[in-house]
Amino acid sequence: MKRILVPTDFSEHAEDALKVAAQIAKKNNSEIIILHMLELPHQTNDAILGGISIPESMLFMKKANEMLDKISEKPYLDGIEVTEIVKMDKPIHGITQISKEHDIDLIIMGSHGSSGVEELLIGSNTEKVVRNSEIPVLVIKKDISNFNAANVVFASDFSEEAKKPFEKLLGFTKLFDSKIHLVNICTPNSFKPTHVAEEAINEFVDQFKISNYTTQIYNDTNIEKGIINFANRINADIIGMCTHGRTGFAHFFNGSISEGLVNHAVRPVITLKI
Repeated sequence: MKRILVPTDFSEHAEDALKVAAQIAKKNNSEIIILHMLELPHQTNDAILGGISIPESMLFMKKANEMLDKISEKPYLDGIEVTEIVKMDKPIHGITQISKEHDIDLIIMGSHGSSGVEELLIGSNTEKVVRNSEIPVLVIKKDISNFNAANVVFASDFSEEAKKPFEKLLGFTKLFDSKIHLVNICTPNSFKPTHVAEEAINEFVDQFKISNYTTQIYNDTNIEKGIINFANRINADIIGMCTHGRTGFAHFFNGSISEGLVNHAVRPVITLKI
């Protein structure tokens, strides 16, 4: 994990994400790239700033860079290689582009959930990144002074499609020597006999060289509630799950479930796109 991207709107939630990024970076000697998306009023896709003069846009850019400079001086970033970027673009497009250009391994974002505060990195924008990012996204919901990943939930249907995302999760959990709790959520709408669910999990696990794990089948009224309730039961540090995004696939996990978890789970959520 060489490079971590932390988009920021200079909010408290974004700083919560940056603090976690700092802890992970120190543990793995990673570089942090702090990105601020400068979305000017009436900005158009062809980069013509309708209603905004060039001097005004440069003033916004200068102010953003000054604020990034102040963030980079935070004590919790001492000893970490930090790169600052201000980009004029729509948030989701800019984050995607920077991720590709800088070969990002992990995106860490702050979110307060769905209470409606109008800030850049909450609500719909966080959900859009979760839905579309090809890179794992770790969503942080609160200030975590001592970030830990000792117990990680991986909720899945354990199909062949979940194999590559799970490999990415293993790369993350190796940093923390995590215990992985593999769980299949059984609901009235996705019922499987116990022996069928157990066989699917066991066949899945056999494809990987892991030893510190448990397997569980958990019953609940729907998938999202099942994941949250199971994570609460084992006092998980992180919830991990695959997401297709909104591409029309009628599978166990889809965009709405991952976005629901991002909004409703208090614990950090790491999403890995299939």
